[in-house]
Amino acid sequence: MMLEKLIERKEQLEKELQELSKKRDTLNKEAREYVDKRDKLNSEFKELLAKVKEIKAKRDEHNQKAKEIKAKRNAVHREIDKLYRELDKLRRNLDRGGRPLGEIEKEIRKLEFRQQTAVLTIDKERALVERIAKLKKELEERKYQLERHEEFKKLISKIRELKEEARKLHQQMLEYVEKADEYHAEMTRTFKLIDEKREEADRMHEMFINSKKEADKLHNETIKIRKDLKDLDKVIKALKAKQAKSKVDREKEELMRRAREVYEMFRKGEKLETEDLLLLQRAGLI
Repeated sequence: MMLEKLIERKEQLEKELQELSKKRDTLNKEAREYVDKRDKLNSEFKELLAKVKEIKAKRDEHNQKAKEIKAKRNAVHREIDKLYRELDKLRRNLDRGGRPLGEIEKEIRKLEFRQQTAVLTIDKERALVERIAKLKKELEERKYQLERHEEFKKLISKIRELKEEARKLHQQMLEYVEKADEYHAEMTRTFKLIDEKREEADRMHEMFINSKKEADKLHNETIKIRKDLKDLDKVIKALKAKQAKSKVDREKEELMRRAREVYEMFRKGEKLETEDLLLLQRAGLI
């Protein structure tokens, strides 16, 4: 009865071992898949970091170019302002009274900058446009009146050349600024993608840790069950050996009992069969 229960327990443990091993192997497989995904994401993460570094270098290069061109444009503006001061000095000698031309030019630039950068209502923008147009008209009329003077004409011509140069520099600066803004926008998108890759890689790593931890737990359980099975095998083998020995002893006792009965018959002079003689011989009585 004990042996049968032990054998039943062994079969149950073997079944549990098979199920646990299968679950452990599945978890280890999942862990390897998570590691592969994590490593792939980390590789993409590093590639994106290298890419964003290149984009940043290009953005900074274009911003630097824009800064350099802006400095050149501002230098030209300063030269224009200087010529306007000379022009105003000459004008004051030629044209007594009236607002300095350089002052008008500065106000026009200030208002144009406001028009390009400020958020205005329709009425305010219309008023601003009208004011700029009025100032430009005033400037041109004043210039026309004074352009007949030779030195004044030379100054006006130089101012116009410098203004054209400043316009071209400003356009170049805007192109570099626009390109720098594009690179910056690309950087922002790439940084967002980098964050997504990093978060996903961290999630894969966490899932790998959980799967590996659970797999290791199951593996330790299988080790314990294998040890229990090994110990159980020893007990079962010992019981089987003991049962086998008991059977031999019983058979031997039965043999001696029958042999003693036959031996008593022999002593009494009763006739013995060949089988009886063989029995006595097996029992060691003859």
